[in-house]
Amino acid sequence: MHDNHVFTHRFEPGSGPERPPLLLLHGTGGDENDLVPLGRALAPGAALLSPRGPVLENGMPRFFRRLSEGVFDEADLRRRAGDLADFVVEARAAYGIAAPIALGFSNGANIAAATLLLRPEALAGAILIRAMVPLADPPSADLAAKPVLILSGAADPIVPAENAGRLGAMLERAGARVEHHRLPAGHGIGQGDLALARAWIAANAA
Repeated sequence: MHDNHVFTHRFEPGSGPERPPLLLLHGTGGDENDLVPLGRALAPGAALLSPRGPVLENGMPRFFRRLSEGVFDEADLRRRAGDLADFVVEARAAYGIAAPIALGFSNGANIAAATLLLRPEALAGAILIRAMVPLADPPSADLAAKPVLILSGAADPIVPAENAGRLGAMLERAGARVEHHRLPAGHGIGQGDLALARAWIAANAA
């Protein structure tokens, strides 16, 4: 793979080519192994592509820089989303997989949302767990009815409910088919998220 786009990553081939692969995007402090069990549980038999965030914040991997909690370095985010999209293109060629559905948590969900807006052709859709609006002034993207599931926590101390709502509206305006659930949860992933994500994958990955 091209030097600029090498992400340390794990790839697990799928057992059924009819299932779209999942691009697993971890939260701050995670790595390429973090979401693999989740991906296996939600989409048995799907190929899994799991990169590690290339940015370190106090030693913790992330997918892009932030200036403070909830305040993103948008120039860095735009560049990193481009790098991630290029990585996906190259991984598709290397591994012979279709366009993936991103499954992102927190920081990973935010870069997935940014990638949808900046490089929509890279993803077939996305599951955004605890995502927030990634770009203050997003480009006009054509998401051409790509399916997107947003799972937000009503008691999330990091992502205000109105912010998650704005993200859903932003993606809908760009043409995505958005399903947004607000769970009685905080920032962590719980059983409610898993049940909704599993059902959504079953409905959208047929």
